[in-house]
Amino acid sequence: MWALGRVTVGLSLSPYLTERFVTDPDLAIRGLTSLLPKESSQDDLADGPCLGLPTPDSTMNDAPGVDGDFEVCAHCGKQGSETVTLKHCTACRLVKYCGVVCQRAHRKRHKKACKQRAAEIKDEQLYSQGHERPEGDFCPICTLPIPLPMNEHSALNACCMKRICAGCHFAAQKRGIDDCPFCRTPLPDSDADMLAMTRARVAKKDPTAILTLGQKYFFGDLGLQKDMKKSIELLTEAAELGSIEALYCLGLEYSKGGVVQRDEVKAAEFWTKAAMQGHAQSRNNLGCYEGQKGNYDRALKHLLISARMGHKDSLENLKKFFKAGLATKQQYADALKGYQQAVEETKSHDRDEAKRLGY
Repeated sequence: MWALGRVTVGLSLSPYLTERFVTDPDLAIRGLTSLLPKESSQDDLADGPCLGLPTPDSTMNDAPGVDGDFEVCAHCGKQGSETVTLKHCTACRLVKYCGVVCQRAHRKRHKKACKQRAAEIKDEQLYSQGHERPEGDFCPICTLPIPLPMNEHSALNACCMKRICAGCHFAAQKRGIDDCPFCRTPLPDSDADMLAMTRARVAKKDPTAILTLGQKYFFGDLGLQKDMKKSIELLTEAAELGSIEALYCLGLEYSKGGVVQRDEVKAAEFWTKAAMQGHAQSRNNLGCYEGQKGNYDRALKHLLISARMGHKDSLENLKKFFKAGLATKQQYADALKGYQQAVEETKSHDRDEAKRLGY
């Protein structure tokens, strides 16, 4: 079965961020066996076209952009000089123009090659960025990455909106510190206190606080009346202010539909933005999304990245790819090694003690 975020067929979504979010098994991608081709071979893993500049035989040769050592306008052939400034096509950067008139006149001839190169550049960015987990995935006290899924190994404190790992919470209590281990503010005694702390951070435009308040409205927690529309508005605001988790949650909502109109393309766009900033679950979801469409080479690239970041579901999906002949033995072995290294980096004595004592 595919694992979308922390969703597998027949299971509900595990808690997300402070508590939980979008617990709907319908978010699960269909079973892997129904998505794989009936016959697959290593030929399916053949590399795609080169992502570099077009070769001399490419379609771009129908447009003069460079003439020897002298740059010229791709449409009229005017040579660049101190008085003639040539500007790149901003989409592909393959050719230059002396002005908007020439660019528009050349558009029909240039469109196909431009679109192809622009897509290649977009993919280069997609697969080259987001290989490291973001700052919010690290405990601000011990500075170690928090194990995935983070909600099972940490807590988000409403006073400062810092996610503190279980090890540091455990170590603080051993020293007799019952307040927040990070800011030393007394922890809230009631839902009203927690809501007040959250609203105080929202007033300061804290994206994590805005996301958290949106979740509370989604479920009607902390004495709030359930308000799905308000929840989406807050998630959107949090995403605009830089919350990577909000991008992930919005992707889940659009993939499911209901509160918003279902739109898998838009869901993938949100996950893409999050994945390029290091969100492992979003990267895994993109792998599942591409696999569902039969784009196994693209799915494989995503899953390799998220597995090496310590995402267990991605590693499990790669194992299925390997068994189906869609990933090589070396690819799976490298992913497994990367996964193990990522998990090892999250370990500490205090975390081990907290886990041993069931903290």
